[in-house]
Amino acid sequence: MTVEREPKRATALERTVDEFATHLVVERGLSENTARAYRSDLADLVDFAAEHGVASASDVTLEVLRDWLWRASERGLTSATLSRRSASARALTAWAMRAGHTPTDAGVRLKAPRADNHLPRVLTRDQVDACLEVLEQRAATGHPESIRDVAIVELLYASALRVSELAGLDVRHVDMARLTVRVTGKGSRERVVPFGVPAKSAVERYLVDARPTLLPEASDRPRIEPALFIGSQGRRLGVRSVYRVVARMLADLPGSGSSGPHTLRHTAATHLLDGGADLRAVQEMLGHASLGTTQIYTHVSTERLKDSYRSAHPRA
Repeated sequence: MTVEREPKRATALERTVDEFATHLVVERGLSENTARAYRSDLADLVDFAAEHGVASASDVTLEVLRDWLWRASERGLTSATLSRRSASARALTAWAMRAGHTPTDAGVRLKAPRADNHLPRVLTRDQVDACLEVLEQRAATGHPESIRDVAIVELLYASALRVSELAGLDVRHVDMARLTVRVTGKGSRERVVPFGVPAKSAVERYLVDARPTLLPEASDRPRIEPALFIGSQGRRLGVRSVYRVVARMLADLPGSGSSGPHTLRHTAATHLLDGGADLRAVQEMLGHASLGTTQIYTHVSTERLKDSYRSAHPRA
């Protein structure tokens, strides 16, 4: 006789994390992607706490949090990841106290490890051109997904969009006449971002020659798909699919650094500043709440200038 196991019951701490994630979306207006990121970090804390007999938020102490981060560091997690997890834990414990789940805030004295002070790597203009040339060669075959991929990369590089912003675009968000796209960024903040003529040409070609082919027959779809970028099944292209498009493009490119779509965002911001763009204008374009976040790209530009000087100047 087979004995059915009862489903594992969620601990009180796990339920508190779920309630916190709901609070982030409903009350603070953060995106579902951001809430999932918090939940992912805190799920590891829930597992660690369960291993140590800590089942509720009120039992979480500063020592538990420090031990959790220490074990994560022993597993080889980067300082940036540890810093993010520390911030997630502090946000949880601060909210738990305000919500009445705990009498005190256990994470108020939790210090984040010092983050790695690495500047984001960016592509050179020649590397961007080389990548687009390869994509154009594939698109020349007329394959709809290849035509779509050119439009994705051109728009990512032209507008410095986050991949989640690009995946969330509808056709109506793109204004071809004004060469702008309206995006919803972090915290549900809307902004209008410009793009150039090459991106316009790539998107127009995709809309005319590829997107109609990717859509299923009208009789097979209950409604018109509003998404700008769609997959082979005629549905909105997800974040992971966009990531794979860019990762494949950069896979064989030496020295390109991170292989995801953020490489194009870093690259676009740096090239704008290299070309003399105003820092505040770039901040608005990127959707950064703080100018300090944007200023890292000025450091990137300075380092590139130093490298060029050292390699070219006879008295460097």
